[in-house]
Amino acid sequence: MSSSASDPHGQAQLYAAGASLDDASSAIIAIHGRGADAADIINLAGEVAPPGVVILAPNAVGQTWYPYRFIEPIERNEPYLTSALNLIDRLFARLEESDIPADRVALLGFSQGACLALEYAARNARRYGAVIGYSGGLIGPLGMSFDYPGSLDGTPVFLGCSDVDAHIPVSRVEETADVMGRLGAAVDLRIYPGMGHTVNQDEIQAVQDILAPLGTAR
Repeated sequence: MSSSASDPHGQAQLYAAGASLDDASSAIIAIHGRGADAADIINLAGEVAPPGVVILAPNAVGQTWYPYRFIEPIERNEPYLTSALNLIDRLFARLEESDIPADRVALLGFSQGACLALEYAARNARRYGAVIGYSGGLIGPLGMSFDYPGSLDGTPVFLGCSDVDAHIPVSRVEETADVMGRLGAAVDLRIYPGMGHTVNQDEIQAVQDILAPLGTAR
């Protein structure tokens, strides 16, 4: 697969950690934030991943998945947004080929990566192992009406964010929790007063607990 103007992430590099694909019982697709890279999100995913899990982390071309804020009109972030979502789709297909189904796969992201993970799950509603959004929300302008088909069928969804995050309006995080709940997810929403644009220990512990069942051998 090669990158092109219409598919800028078509040849994004993919990094892996944890168990091998052949030995893994389950997987985490880890998506980094703007200006970061796969190594950063692998480190974060490694803090919460149970044994036996393979971590797959793609690297965004130019270290950003889409150029503008996630609350800009969606068309402003094209074709980058669609290219990034299609990349995640290909990772799920690769895992399926390795006999790791979606209900054994967790989507995990921070900041821009969290927005991308949440948007992918909402647009492709089914049972996932979990969806973890550290400081992120669904993509689209403020005031947008979110209406996605399908069901997340009890998927555990974690949303953690500061109430004063300069990048992520807390209203969008709360709105995302509502949308995911309507899609049938089991949502754990945690808003932290005065926290910066970061991940705290309470979030780490909560996600460790959510992901623990994925460490069970298949």
